[in-house]
Amino acid sequence: MQPQPLDTHVNWRAADVADPEAWTVRLTQQDHDELDAALRHARRKSRNLMEIGRDDFPLEGLARKIGGIERELIAGRGFVRISALDTTRYDDEELTMLYWGIGTHLGHPWPQNKHGHVMGDVTDQGRRIDDPTTRGNELGRIALSWHTDGSDLVGLMCLRPALSGGLSCVANVVAIYNELVATRPDLVAALYDDLPWDFRGEEAPGTQPWYMRPVFTAHAGRLFCRYVPHYIMTSQRHEGAPRLSPLVVEALDTVMEMANRPEFHVAMELAPGEMQFINNYHVLHGRTAYEDDIDNGVKRHLKRLWLSTRTLTDRPRGFEARVHAHWEQNRSVSAIAAL
Repeated sequence: MQPQPLDTHVNWRAADVADPEAWTVRLTQQDHDELDAALRHARRKSRNLMEIGRDDFPLEGLARKIGGIERELIAGRGFVRISALDTTRYDDEELTMLYWGIGTHLGHPWPQNKHGHVMGDVTDQGRRIDDPTTRGNELGRIALSWHTDGSDLVGLMCLRPALSGGLSCVANVVAIYNELVATRPDLVAALYDDLPWDFRGEEAPGTQPWYMRPVFTAHAGRLFCRYVPHYIMTSQRHEGAPRLSPLVVEALDTVMEMANRPEFHVAMELAPGEMQFINNYHVLHGRTAYEDDIDNGVKRHLKRLWLSTRTLTDRPRGFEARVHAHWEQNRSVSAIAAL
């Protein structure tokens, strides 16, 4: 194939987004009042997140602002920070429902793992990176390399930051893709092929432990990216998985190397109550290493949403909301207690 440039209107570089105010939405007093009223309305119905939908979390002016955020995520820069929920006024349960309510206006929550978690926890869960069943949200302290998650949008809300480090980083994979189209189209073409991905032990019972999916897909004139090189590489532990060619390995490594260049990424700190939303198809994300201070009650803890946006109605094969249907059958809420 001969790869073509895609979505060139979002070829931003770090210099283009150097001002954090360009991608930070500040909540006004009116927004806070609307959120408080919506929270009280929702809690009169239920304290169970899974029983609260968009109609149960009514917003007016803020809903229009969220609509603009959704358009920016899908057709623009691809990432935004929302600052910030009032952590002095609400406890963790209330902050999580406020975050859920905002999320329902951005899209429909997707399950994030075999447990069907539609609200996830990102905190040190004592798992090790060399365990082939570990997922990134369970790992603590270490840096997480560039990747995407398995949904249209991914959201994070900070309950508590680390003692130090733990910056959230975003990289423009559209700009990386388009530069490679111009300079190394052979690498781009290699990532258009179906590649084996490790299920990490989360496959449906009785099915094979790996599946096939490309990194890059062109569909309806848009770029769709799904990039988790660690899962592609660990697929090789399964005897039946197709072997990766040297060209594919070079292509995966090149995308990672380019994302690490300062020109392609920016980092941000998420303070308590701040939210970040990312378009998984256009933006890679990662984090820097961090330190907790467990003895003194300091432990990094974020809540995570995977969302199916209503704006994006045409997706290629493999990007549907129920691509892992057995996860959908187990819809639930992760509830890791705060330290």
